[in-house]
Amino acid sequence: MGGKTLPTVYNPKLVEEKWYRFWEEGKYFRGIIDRNREPFCIVMPPPNVTGELHMGHALDNTLQDVLIRWRRMQGYAVLWLPGTDHAGIATQARVEAMLAKEGLSRFDLGREKFLERVWAWKEKYGHVITGQLRRLGASCDWDRERFTMDEGCSEAVQEVFLRLYERGLIYRDNYIVNWCPHCHTVISDIEVEHKDTAAHLYYIRYPLKGGTGFIEIATTRPETMLGDTAVAVNPADERYRELIGKTVVLPLVGREIPVIADEYVAMEFGTGALKVTPAHDPNDFEIGQRHNLPAVQVIGPDGRMTADAGARYAGLDRWECRKRVVEDLRTQKLLVKVEDLSHAVGHCYRCDTVIEPTVSKQWFVRMKPLAEPAIQAVKDGRVRFIPERFTKVYLNWLEQIRDWCISRQLWWGHRIPVWHCPDCGESTASRGEVKRCPRCGSAQVEQDPDVLDTWFSSALWPFSTLGWPDETVDLAYYYPTSVLVTGRDIIFFWVARMIFMGLAFMKEVPFREVFIHGLVLDALGRKMSKSLGNGVDPIEVIESHGADSLRFMLVTGSTPGNDLRFHFEKLDGARNFVNKLWNASRFVLMNLAEPGAQPADGAYELADRWILSRYREAVARATEYLEAYEVGEAARVLYDFVWDEFCDWYIELAKPRLYRGTPGEQAVARAVLCRVLGGTLKLLHPFIPFATEEIWHHLAPGEAPLIVQSWPEDEPALADPAAEEEMGRLIAIIRTVRHIRAEMNVPLGRRAAVILVAPDARVLEVVARGKEYIEELTAATVSVLEELAAKPAQAAHAVAAGVQIFVPLGGLIDINKEQARLAKELDTVAKELARVEAKLKNTGFLAKAPAEVVAKERAKQAELSQKREALESRLRMLSEAG
Repeated sequence: MGGKTLPTVYNPKLVEEKWYRFWEEGKYFRGIIDRNREPFCIVMPPPNVTGELHMGHALDNTLQDVLIRWRRMQGYAVLWLPGTDHAGIATQARVEAMLAKEGLSRFDLGREKFLERVWAWKEKYGHVITGQLRRLGASCDWDRERFTMDEGCSEAVQEVFLRLYERGLIYRDNYIVNWCPHCHTVISDIEVEHKDTAAHLYYIRYPLKGGTGFIEIATTRPETMLGDTAVAVNPADERYRELIGKTVVLPLVGREIPVIADEYVAMEFGTGALKVTPAHDPNDFEIGQRHNLPAVQVIGPDGRMTADAGARYAGLDRWECRKRVVEDLRTQKLLVKVEDLSHAVGHCYRCDTVIEPTVSKQWFVRMKPLAEPAIQAVKDGRVRFIPERFTKVYLNWLEQIRDWCISRQLWWGHRIPVWHCPDCGESTASRGEVKRCPRCGSAQVEQDPDVLDTWFSSALWPFSTLGWPDETVDLAYYYPTSVLVTGRDIIFFWVARMIFMGLAFMKEVPFREVFIHGLVLDALGRKMSKSLGNGVDPIEVIESHGADSLRFMLVTGSTPGNDLRFHFEKLDGARNFVNKLWNASRFVLMNLAEPGAQPADGAYELADRWILSRYREAVARATEYLEAYEVGEAARVLYDFVWDEFCDWYIELAKPRLYRGTPGEQAVARAVLCRVLGGTLKLLHPFIPFATEEIWHHLAPGEAPLIVQSWPEDEPALADPAAEEEMGRLIAIIRTVRHIRAEMNVPLGRRAAVILVAPDARVLEVVARGKEYIEELTAATVSVLEELAAKPAQAAHAVAAGVQIFVPLGGLIDINKEQARLAKELDTVAKELARVEAKLKNTGFLAKAPAEVVAKERAKQAELSQKREALESRLRMLSEAG
């Protein structure tokens, strides 16, 4: 696949598919157990089988792939284990929507036939996201791909459930849960998204029994009052002390309910008197448990009022009921007032429906005994969070954890392995099917209809995917895994659960480090979502810019734990970088006598020693940053080295030797170009794997693919601080001369006469030695002096690196004409700046204009201010020269 020349233009479409197929078919991603090498293992956070690649996936998997490719090149026995999640609610909803188009529901099919349809859907569409991960360049071991409902993972899920059940850590009970009326299932506390919502606070009078007065309560949910079973006040509240133990008559219902004392009640909120609805509020449920209150369910699973709400309200939607209750209270003169209020309302994370707290019989995991070892493991340092600040987030959640509701009212998922006997009430957990009740012998036993929370199976991912409960070779070698790479938004959902499950069943943490990254936001800092229409499809980006450009943009914009904003300008910048590398490589290849390592028979010049020293520094710093999970900083170091040092300086400095040098000088330049380019391709390969592999096979056609080349090691012998200091001084001088030429509008074809004055003998020596470099890169004839008798006439002047620089302008430009041109341009800029500043001082504009329009005007103001300063500086310089 190698050859000497590269095409003129880099075309990702011709390169990416070819190399991915080469790698995959050649088994370069395969995890090989080698007792002589240290393992490095990452389990991929399994994307939903329903899903398509979004920018969050692209970032997460790019970061993982960078680490995997880097460690593979370092010689570790690498395994990146991929897989997908069955995604209970999401997948079932997708298939139910498909059935609805056929005029069917899952109940029309029945459970068994419905599950057949889900499996068929999974087989047809479940590979979409794994195909997209391949497009991104993910170098995972596809031969080990897992699915949370494959046979092995299902066996692990059942075994964990039964062992926890046998230890008394799983129980079934009536409890207040978060119910989604749209998805028709319970969801856990951390799956509830709390959103600030504009609402109302209703003040209602509850008449005291016997007509002796009222107690006034305040509520945001008047429809739930139909299920009230008490009014609670704080025992320390003097206003209500006389009423504790009395009875009130529930308005609209007529039920007599007690006034009770409970310290939970906040005296300062509302009226200080709290209506208690144990069936529809988690805090009220706790009060009800403490006071042995009945729980009256007035809102059903479909979000409609039940018969217990009374004939006037039964069957109404909960929001319709709210309106009717408020009207009836107003009619009966029991509604005192209504105030506006903003408060957090729980929504289903999946469908955005407002959650309905309700009491129902569910399965729970007792969390305290599992949470304590997981807390200790992080406090002891057995698991380390990067960045460290997320340790506190993790510990706070686990230290306040409630029992985990693990049952879901779905059909797609791991069915709970418990059978119930309707004749005697016995429940039997079993590894195999139960056909008769072990207690009474009845054959009427039925398996529990619920399935387990999707996160229950995901919590086992680091060990179930490696073969547990069997004692497999993979499990023994790769567990615990090395690092988990994941977003900050699922620390509770997933990370904490994997840690406590790993400790409970493997007696060891599932990973040593947790590398947390942020979310990918749009350019305005908003979360990408379908409702906002601001999502960017990674596959479309790969089609337009190539996978390497997308990867490099995501990585360079990422810092551990922080969100990053997606800007198309940054994407264009990443593509420009890939093109810059391609063009530089093409130049090197065109100037090699033949591909492969180049012999160097002569001595290194200053530029050679400088670039090798800078290359050595790039190797050291990139490696150091990767070790610290500063992936973005590692990429930035390489970007700066390639663009600013190798391409912009060394290649330009090498050209005179390549074009006009002796054979020996040419050989040295080729050898250094080849060595630095080859090493740089290795450094860049984890970040931009496709372009680097293509270039490598032209540069070193007889060698092994880049994916399995060794990561460059630090070479202290290449360090040359003296060369770096000397070259740094020359670069500063060259930059300054170029700046003067650009500022003074000197035509490119005109050769300038430059005078350099260096009073310091050591600096003078450096400048004299570098005279040829300066002349070559500034299109100038250079004079180097220790001192100057008189300032040259009509010369622009500047100081850089301890050297005075004079560029006589006579004969290069017409100074008067240039002054007039700049003055005219300055006048235009000043007027435009005044117009923009006036607009930004206009309060009406600031109040009415969209934020992005205001931001654009502020950016324009900054740009015009810089332009004005630059023009004024150039005019000053010309004035001094004149």
